[in-house]
Amino acid sequence: MHPPGADTVLVRHGDLNTKSATVKRYMVDRLLENLEALLADRSVPGEVEKRWNRPLIHTTEEAVEEATATAADTFGVVSASAARRVAPEEAAIYDALDATARERYRGGSFAVDVNRADKSLPFTSEDVAVGGGDAVWNAVEDEFDPEVDLDDPDLTFGVEIREDAAYVYLDTVPGPGGLPLGSQAPVVALVSGGIDSPVAAYEMMRRGSPVIPVYVSLGDYGGIDHEARAMETVRTLARYAPNFDTRVYRVPGGETVALLVETMEEGRMLSLRRFFYRIAERIAEREDASGIVTGEAVGQKSSQTAQNLGVTSRAADLPIHRPLLTHDKQDIVATAREIGTFTDSTIDAGCNRAAPDRAETNARLDRLLDVEPDDLFDRADEAAANATRVEP
Repeated sequence: MHPPGADTVLVRHGDLNTKSATVKRYMVDRLLENLEALLADRSVPGEVEKRWNRPLIHTTEEAVEEATATAADTFGVVSASAARRVAPEEAAIYDALDATARERYRGGSFAVDVNRADKSLPFTSEDVAVGGGDAVWNAVEDEFDPEVDLDDPDLTFGVEIREDAAYVYLDTVPGPGGLPLGSQAPVVALVSGGIDSPVAAYEMMRRGSPVIPVYVSLGDYGGIDHEARAMETVRTLARYAPNFDTRVYRVPGGETVALLVETMEEGRMLSLRRFFYRIAERIAEREDASGIVTGEAVGQKSSQTAQNLGVTSRAADLPIHRPLLTHDKQDIVATAREIGTFTDSTIDAGCNRAAPDRAETNARLDRLLDVEPDDLFDRADEAAANATRVEP
């Protein structure tokens, strides 16, 4: 919900404000570049204005809700609000609050929350909060009995006052926070199309790292929809990064998966993870990426016990980032729903057929090396060399 006449979006960032001036300037520029790309990709009209602490999107009232939603999808943005821009004067602010109350306030309690950034103005935040409250009250008192609640109001009228303009808004739409995409080094993301891996990739994107998706085909053990769902989740992630290359490295792994199923019972899934990590590392070297991302969480599966993670991690020299390491499954599912990857991730792909009947939960590397194929890493190197880059 926005005030009548709203044609501006207030864009708020968080972590950027903790950086030095030089770093913050770089990150703000990156954030605005990404925001412009998202607006263009979604065909949302809007001109982005650079401001040190509060960037703006100038748009139309017809498009202001879409522009706000787009800003709220931009990594580094903490929140966004569709606002009506007026002169930084008490009379203009009160007129805007009056018009907004008449159009949008339909009962319940309210509050006026004011932030005056320009301290040189001849009035305080408290002055505007009181005067603005009177304006709202007077606008609706003939229709119903308004109620002021400063602690937990049903409707908050926000006012932000800058040196050259004031902004009146109603809703504050939360964004992903984090850092602007591209402000950190790229990483390779192993994507299986399950619930966890796309969420892990998203979390790394949220911290500023572009992801290079890698999908390892399981051959006959992947199930008919295994690759399709992986590609669909990458397509969803790509919506948050239209100005980045999100093509997928498709790696042939079916022969090695079949070999592991035929020759290993104990430790099979751990060797399979080691195979994946080696592939990811080779592609990371090719792409000059700084690490590998997986959706693993401690104890979520038998192959993901703390002991097993220690064993499988030694397959790669690059760091293996696990942003979901301590997350509960219900939290991961909630994030998947929020970012739009959940539905495609839950298609039954049949890939659990590669799992052995007996799970290994307390592996030792020396024992695993005794039973896994001696040429496992050679196979991984060859598979990575034969990978193809495809559109998701």
